[in-house]
Amino acid sequence: MIRTGIGYDFHPLAAGETLIIGGVEIPSSFGSVGHSDGDALIHAVVDALLGAAALGDIGQFFPSNDDTWKGAPSSHFLADAVKRIRESGFEINNVDATIILQTPKLTDHIQQMRYNLAYSMQIDESQVSVKATTTDNLGFVGDGSGWAVQAIATVCNKNDACCP
Repeated sequence: MIRTGIGYDFHPLAAGETLIIGGVEIPSSFGSVGHSDGDALIHAVVDALLGAAALGDIGQFFPSNDDTWKGAPSSHFLADAVKRIRESGFEINNVDATIILQTPKLTDHIQQMRYNLAYSMQIDESQVSVKATTTDNLGFVGDGSGWAVQAIATVCNKNDACCP
């Protein structure tokens, strides 16, 4: 059985903050405001994975009102989600994510993001897709006050023939 989950996350942007996307520090005069490191790419992937396995969402395991996670690297959340998924009898089949950010351009960083995600999920890079787009200057992304990520993940039962 193949199952699918969707994740979505967004964060405000502010001067003086660090912009971390997919575990990559992006050179920028502004960064993501978040309780943890503000990595909306990883947060959306975590929600997509947990959703695919019907295990809940990132806020259930890492609530933003818990100071334990203040400034924490989002890679920790991803490792935990992967562990939960595998303990539930699933394997990750595919992850696809779209980063929605007006500026800076991310082309030079996408490959490292894919590598970081694949490494954290212990899957092949060919099973991870990361893309970036803008909103053509529309909305909170377009005016530079925030950014967002959409992600979708498929998982399969470890015992299925179609599972990697």
